[in-house]
Amino acid sequence: MIEFISQPWHWSVSGVAIVFVMFILLWFGGSFGASSNLRTLCAIGGAGNKHSFFDFDWKGQLWNLVFIFSAVVGGFIAVSFFPSPEPVQIAQATQEHLSSIGISTPQTIREGFGYVPSEIFAVDNLFSPRNLFLLIVGGFFVGFGARYAGGCTSGHAISGLSNLQLPSLIAVIGFFIGGLLMSWILLPMILTV
Repeated sequence: MIEFISQPWHWSVSGVAIVFVMFILLWFGGSFGASSNLRTLCAIGGAGNKHSFFDFDWKGQLWNLVFIFSAVVGGFIAVSFFPSPEPVQIAQATQEHLSSIGISTPQTIREGFGYVPSEIFAVDNLFSPRNLFLLIVGGFFVGFGARYAGGCTSGHAISGLSNLQLPSLIAVIGFFIGGLLMSWILLPMILTV
């Protein structure tokens, strides 16, 4: 059974699972998004007394907190008990591009298995001015952007597009344009300075 669970699965399995979850959410009038959990946590903490944005019935969003908590626990279980012996498959051209801007592709679990490059996320490199800039300014833009756009990439791309919402389509197009600009123009400039 463990071999069956821990083997690489075809991408369509997760696609079918997402469709199933979205069908259930739409059926019951719900919507999906990860960034809305921060608003829910702030409302639970009493932020509704200070700002009207957080003044809503947060009890109806507890299922979303359970989802996010389960995703964190599931990720921990997957990495701790069912790690793949193979690194993430990254195209050779992408590895060469990353190498040209000073980012190596991790190949072992100790190096991050391709998920987190040590040049940015290793504890030894975490407090360098460049990495602090990337993490703090990048985190601000992600948080601000998610609120300004009315949701995060998962909320707009999965939930909003499945509801055929034009603002979600516009947001997803903006996410892709921003991602391309960051990947091909801004990040190489930042990393080669």
